[in-house]
Amino acid sequence: MKESKMKLSRRNFLLAVGASGAAGAAAIAVKTVPQAQPLASGGDKKSSVGYHASAHIRNYYRTTKV
Repeated sequence: MKESKMKLSRRNFLLAVGASGAAGAAAIAVKTVPQAQPLASGGDKKSSVGYHASAHIRNYYRTTKV
């Protein structure tokens, strides 16, 4: 019975260490994410919304043709 209690406490310890490590990594990741900057008002809003084929996208499609 003593052996099963020791395994259980070891499991709990390892679980706590893993959870605290994950929480620490998440806290660091949240801190380092930059805040989104609002778009400048005015200008052509249609060009920034949705899909648009730019030069590098057209080049990618051209290189993938079989």
